[in-house]
Amino acid sequence: MMLAAVNAPVLPGFRVQEAIELAKANKNVILGPGLRQDRDDLVLVCKSGVLRKKAPNTFWVDCHQKRYVPNRAEIVIGIVTQKAGDIFRVDIGASEPASLSYMAFEGATKKNRPDVSVGDAICARLLIANRDLEPELICVDSHGKKGKLGVLQEGFVFNCSINLVRKILNPKCTFLDLLAKEMAFEMAAGMNGRIWIKGKTVKQTIAIGNAILAVEYKDDSELKQLCDDIGSYVAGFS
Repeated sequence: MMLAAVNAPVLPGFRVQEAIELAKANKNVILGPGLRQDRDDLVLVCKSGVLRKKAPNTFWVDCHQKRYVPNRAEIVIGIVTQKAGDIFRVDIGASEPASLSYMAFEGATKKNRPDVSVGDAICARLLIANRDLEPELICVDSHGKKGKLGVLQEGFVFNCSINLVRKILNPKCTFLDLLAKEMAFEMAAGMNGRIWIKGKTVKQTIAIGNAILAVEYKDDSELKQLCDDIGSYVAGFS
């Protein structure tokens, strides 16, 4: 059985020996996406990608996947596909649609129902994500406030790899700050590989979407030039 090394390519079946040794030393080890524990003394890779580690002892596999597996508490962007009684069915790109109660909105009551229609884009948080249960969404935080969750008005939704979403949401990634200096825009990113954007004009919105998609294969040194090019492109239409 091959041993997996941090920051090295791995394949399903590789053994993460470092995680096993830390667990044996009574350290608290957290296993993220792409890893599973078969026995107390065996942690295996179940996805192809690159093994990553975050201090102190969090391990996961970084991979360019598009298929989304729901995880509790993650922010996702879904499309309302059906209204069944008091429940909305929402497509989040998983193997089955998620349910969203009309009571899962800030200030919602039986008389004051949220204005949600089939086809609307929704930014929501996963309340329940279990392989044996239907995913369930909410549009409020633990204090009952919507914050930035809820129906996304106008704008444009597009799909991308889950790896790209993780990359642009990484605090070390400067792309969004650099792009915001070039033009004003609104954005919501879902961990299910969907991004909603809204610029001042249609051309700006398209330019922002193309810039975000281009980030996936750019390193940090190329992000500044990318944002400058987008800013110059948009300025040419104004």
